[in-house]
Amino acid sequence: MLSTIASRFAFDADDTSSVRSEKNTIFLIALSCSIAGFVWGLAYAAILGNELATVFPFVFTAVVGGSLVISHVTKNHLYAVYAQTASIIVFTGLIQWSIGGLFDSGIVMVWAAIGPLGALLFFTPKKAMPFFALYFCVLVITVGFDSYFSKNALDVSDSFKQIFFGMNLGVSSLLIFIFSGYFVSTAIRERAKADRLLLNVLPAEIAETLKESDDTIAEHYESVSVLFADVVGSTPLFADLEPTEVVDWLNEVFSVLDELVERHGLEKLRTMGDGYMVGSGVPGTREDHFRALVACSLDMIEALKSLPPRNGKRMTFRFGINSGPVVAGVIGKSKFHYDLWGDTVNVASRMETYSEESRLHVSQSTYEMIKDEFECVSRGTTEIKGKGEMETWFVEGRRTA
Repeated sequence: MLSTIASRFAFDADDTSSVRSEKNTIFLIALSCSIAGFVWGLAYAAILGNELATVFPFVFTAVVGGSLVISHVTKNHLYAVYAQTASIIVFTGLIQWSIGGLFDSGIVMVWAAIGPLGALLFFTPKKAMPFFALYFCVLVITVGFDSYFSKNALDVSDSFKQIFFGMNLGVSSLLIFIFSGYFVSTAIRERAKADRLLLNVLPAEIAETLKESDDTIAEHYESVSVLFADVVGSTPLFADLEPTEVVDWLNEVFSVLDELVERHGLEKLRTMGDGYMVGSGVPGTREDHFRALVACSLDMIEALKSLPPRNGKRMTFRFGINSGPVVAGVIGKSKFHYDLWGDTVNVASRMETYSEESRLHVSQSTYEMIKDEFECVSRGTTEIKGKGEMETWFVEGRRTA
């Protein structure tokens, strides 16, 4: 129930997830402190009677509660942040001084420490400094004039001092623990979400390296295999479909391909519209890069055939593989992209372009590596754009014993 109310506090449809989290947090903190202030006011009224110290907790509750109302109406949670942070420092000091010295009040000043700590939850350390300065000033006055406050302290019993010492220290520590734990758990969840997103665009090894260093990531690989796959006749295939239907269909198909890439221990590099690129032997090297990528490609062809048609149509791909040296690295500062460069990549793209529907087309370099394990049919010599005449092969399947 409380979490539902918190989720509606100062709600704005344009809020980011971080702003939404801040609004939920300040609502819970301010509400808890307001309730605590009201309870303290009642306790002071019962023990101290009609004294100034009794009024301050109720005024604190009214100020912080009012800031919540203003924040909710204006959809700006910062009103509550400022009011909560400043009030808990100022009113704690006023209560402390009106009762007497540190020990006369049961060290009520411990509550003021929540102020600068709370500021750090919502602001950068630089922006939180004024609140710490305010806290420090109140603390200096409290400690520096403690003897004066003690001489003019209210006539309170030792039982009062002991009870409120335990309550002030215990409840304030509990609130700090609860809300610190809330923010830590939130930070952990957000970090895990960010890591998952990072792993969606970068290989795991590269993501870890990128998190540890800002250095340029680039490496030469002597022998890898690269696959390109592209939808055959995508323009007429998608012509009669709504955009959402196209994306949904591509998502279904690419999810099948992604699963096979992961099963074979390969690295999906990117999708390009309705195209698909996979690397084998990068970023982690493997001796059987050619074998693994060819086997994965053949599994992809079979898996696509088993998918049900949509509107009487099937999505088919051309596949092309080439093997050889590449340079691999990460480009971009805010939007990272792991990619491969070199003639090996260009030829792999050409193998796909000159392939046929639901067939795997490989270059001579790849053929030489796989010919003893896979049945291949020579396509003869083909004029490849930008490369001239090249002898290429279609892979039919694994050789049987």
